[in-house]
Amino acid sequence: MNKKQKEGLPEEQQAAEENEYTLEQVFEKLEQVISDMEEENSLEESFRMYHRGMELLKACNDKIERVEKQILVLDEEGGAHEF
Repeated sequence: MNKKQKEGLPEEQQAAEENEYTLEQVFEKLEQVISDMEEENSLEESFRMYHRGMELLKACNDKIERVEKQILVLDEEGGAHEF
């Protein structure tokens, strides 16, 4: 599916697809949005790209929070505990 086809997807479907991406892939997509925003665009297009960037930032944050919850902390006895 190309970029223009994904732009027409409902937000819920885009969010579901973003959850399947790795963190690195989401960062790449975010970099592309930023690059696109640096070009001269209509106000409507700029707002759409801004909204897309915010969705990608949320996806990044969600992924980072999931990873943080999986990090294990070792106690003095070598036991593992999630924090």
